[in-house]
Amino acid sequence: MTPRQKLREMLARKTYTIVPGAYDTLTARLVQLAGFEAVYLTGGGYSRANGYPDIGLLTMTEVSAWISRTVDAVDIPVIADMDAGYGNAVNVVRAVREYEKAGVAAFHLEDQVSPKKCGHYEGKQVVSRAEMIGKIKAAVDTRRDAGLAIIARSDARAVEGLEAAIARVNAYLEAGADVGFVQAPQSAAELAAVARSLSKPALVNVFEGGKTPPLPARELDAMGFRLGIYPSQTHRAAIAASKKVLAVLRRDGDTAAVESELATFADREEAVDARRWGEIESRYVKDVR
Repeated sequence: MTPRQKLREMLARKTYTIVPGAYDTLTARLVQLAGFEAVYLTGGGYSRANGYPDIGLLTMTEVSAWISRTVDAVDIPVIADMDAGYGNAVNVVRAVREYEKAGVAAFHLEDQVSPKKCGHYEGKQVVSRAEMIGKIKAAVDTRRDAGLAIIARSDARAVEGLEAAIARVNAYLEAGADVGFVQAPQSAAELAAVARSLSKPALVNVFEGGKTPPLPARELDAMGFRLGIYPSQTHRAAIAASKKVLAVLRRDGDTAAVESELATFADREEAVDARRWGEIESRYVKDVR
């Protein structure tokens, strides 16, 4: 099956799928090596990996170039973050074309005003329901492969309340989106209401430190969620580990005290599939002297 077909199969079965987040291409490779069925490319993580907060400072071409490299580096389905579509419905058309050419299995599109903010920041603004329905319809009409899944996200919980956010997402699903995503429910009861109320498969964002309680996968499964994205865990781990190593290096002048905790040379080579590239070299690169 193609990655898009694999993702569609995940959505069709009645179980919960954990989709870890990756903030760069190497991390996406690690998600695959860990045995997960899909990977989520987090726009917030990529912004922070480039030294910016998650406030829409990176352009569509910058992000789509990263997505394309990452899709090429993994075999599992890639779910990508399209933020607010980088503008109005016309911009969404261009973004969908670029994301589809990049090979993503799915993307999510949200109803924040562009440029957007992190879904767990204060001060978010949302466009009208009618404008977002137009953006969803533009995305649906633009995709060439019906297997490409469109995930409709609403950030209206913080602005209009939970019931309005659920109603918005159901309207987006009626407009042709395939999966519903209510961002930042604020309790277990609200999460359950989202999973129960959406007319198509529901996605949940498991984000430590945000507004949504990070419930165990078994509870989210029982509620009825079909996909769970975990955008920040790998990035938080990398930041913490790097800070620890740098502190030891500054203190001791070497990293001997933590060397047993670090990846080996072999680990690094496996992470980038060096053996495969070596096989390609031996097959095609000949001595022409």
